[in-house]
Amino acid sequence: MEKFIIAHMYPDLMNLYGDRGNLLCLQKRMEWYGLNCEIKNISLHEDLEFSQFDMIFMGGGSDREQNLVCGHLLKRTDQLMKLIESGLPALFICGAYQMLGSYYKAQDGNVIDGLGIFPFHTECRQGRLIGNILIETEINGRKTSVVGFENHGGRTYFTDPIIKSLGKVIKGYGNNGEDKTEGLIYKNLIGTYLHGPLLPKNPVLADFFIHNMTDRKGIKLNRVLDDTIEKIAHEQVKNKILAE
Repeated sequence: MEKFIIAHMYPDLMNLYGDRGNLLCLQKRMEWYGLNCEIKNISLHEDLEFSQFDMIFMGGGSDREQNLVCGHLLKRTDQLMKLIESGLPALFICGAYQMLGSYYKAQDGNVIDGLGIFPFHTECRQGRLIGNILIETEINGRKTSVVGFENHGGRTYFTDPIIKSLGKVIKGYGNNGEDKTEGLIYKNLIGTYLHGPLLPKNPVLADFFIHNMTDRKGIKLNRVLDDTIEKIAHEQVKNKILAE
């Protein structure tokens, strides 16, 4: 059985709103596909070698935690950028997503430097953007809806049209509550404000990461999972959001 390793970055600091459920979802679906998935927790005190991982995951955290984590990652940004360019699958949620930009400006005016991997920045404003969210996106050439829950004070603004958002907001706020964009997608990386957790509600996104991981190892998945229950749950959440 082929083994895959997913890095859970800073689970003691960056794990708000059930974000860890995304890893449980990936691990279980990979088991159903006949794959062995190990989740490796990474702390601030460990040396990082991203090339040993098949995927990277980081959840959300408060301003203080973001500052600590970003300081640790800044020394390894070049390595991370090269692997993202090479197609390393990665999921960054909320505070982790904000960290990929040039900076995060807190409500008190304090500026936290980001990793600068993508041309965007985030500014914290009064009043949080909270609630269920529905977006439309395109994954592997197929249009699909994505549902989730958002809770963030930061407003993220792209500063270069080269960035592609994950999707268009149908209901909810998204990146900033103004331009109807949500998250970003670049090669095999997704950054998003959707908590919930995201992947159990949206199996198409879970399989986006799984297929990208297997493709990078030259493994062809011949099995198709029966997502009948997952699709029913997704549609129920979607209809609930549309009715709000």
